[in-house]
Amino acid sequence: MKSNMKNILEKIYNQIPLSYQEAFNVLVEMGNGEVSEIEMTAFISAFNMKEITLDELKGFRDALLSLCYKVEIDASNAIDMCGTGGDGKNTFNVSTISSFVVAGAGYRVVKHGNYGVSSLCGSSNVLEELGFKFTTNSKDLNSKLDKAGICFLHAPLFHSAMKHVAPIRKQLGVKTFFNLLGPLVNPAQPSHQLVGVYNLKIARKYKYILEEEQKQFAVLHNVDGYDEATLTAPLRVLGTNKELQLYPSDFNAEVLRPEELYGGNSIQAAASLFTRILSGEGTDAQTNVVVANAALAIQCFEPVLSLEVAMEKARETIVSQKAINKLKMVLN
Repeated sequence: MKSNMKNILEKIYNQIPLSYQEAFNVLVEMGNGEVSEIEMTAFISAFNMKEITLDELKGFRDALLSLCYKVEIDASNAIDMCGTGGDGKNTFNVSTISSFVVAGAGYRVVKHGNYGVSSLCGSSNVLEELGFKFTTNSKDLNSKLDKAGICFLHAPLFHSAMKHVAPIRKQLGVKTFFNLLGPLVNPAQPSHQLVGVYNLKIARKYKYILEEEQKQFAVLHNVDGYDEATLTAPLRVLGTNKELQLYPSDFNAEVLRPEELYGGNSIQAAASLFTRILSGEGTDAQTNVVVANAALAIQCFEPVLSLEVAMEKARETIVSQKAINKLKMVLN
C-alpha cells in the first residue's frame, strides 16, 4: 500500500513514531524512485531531529534487504565488522584493517562497506585506492572468501535502490538514519557481527535486533562517542548473553589521545596508513587499537577465549604478515 507522504511528514514533524509498516513502505518507495527529491530531503532532515524507534529501524532494515541485490555466499560461519560511521572523529579505517587481521587469524569475514559519507574516507574509498575491484558476482566473491578468508561487498552495488538517496546524503554531509542501517543490511547476512555505534541508546536497539536474528555478536560503544574500541576511554560491550564495560588497561594498553587515531587528510594518506598498519609498521597506538577490535571479533566466534588470548591471536597475524598477505590475496 502506497504511503501518503504528506501524512508521513506530518507525523515526523510532530515527533510521532512511524509503524513498522509505514517505515518499510516509505523506504521501498524511496528505493523505487517514487518519492520526489524535495520530499526525500524533507523526510531525511526531519527524521534526523527525532530518535529512531525499534519498529522504524526494523522496517527500514527489512525494506533495504527486500530491495537489495541477492548474493549467494555461505556466510553461516562468517563475521561482518563495521561501525555505523557518523561519529565525526576521522579515525583511520579501524574496522576494515581489523577485518583483515581476523581473516589472518583463520576466521571468515564477509565485510559490507561503503564510501565515506559523513567522514572523509570509508572502507570502499581505501580499498578502491589500493586497487580493489568491486563486484556482485557470487562466484568471484566466494572465490575470494575461500582463498583469502575475506570478501568485500561494496554497498552501492548491492543497494542500487539507494542511488536516489545518495546525492541527498552527500549534500547534507551529516549522519542520518542511513548510517544506522549499513551494518544491518549486509546482503549475505553473516552469522556473526561486530558493530560499533555512536551512542548507547542505539547500542541497545542493535542488541535487541541482533538477538532477534540469533547472531553471535558484540555491539561496541566507546563512552566518548567513538563507534569502535579506540582505547581513548571506557568501552561498553553489549554482546550475546553479556554486557560489560572494558577499560584500556583490560587491553594492556595506555589511554590514547584522539590525535593518535587520526586517519589522514586524504584518501591516499588513509590507504598508505592502512597498508603500514597491516604490515606491522603502525605506531603502538594504531596497532593496539586494531588488535583490540580484532580480539573482540574473535571472541564472537570463540566466546570462551579470554581477551588476552584473543589479542595474542590478533597480534600474531600482524607480526607474521598473515594479515597483509590476506590483503594482497584479495587485491590479486
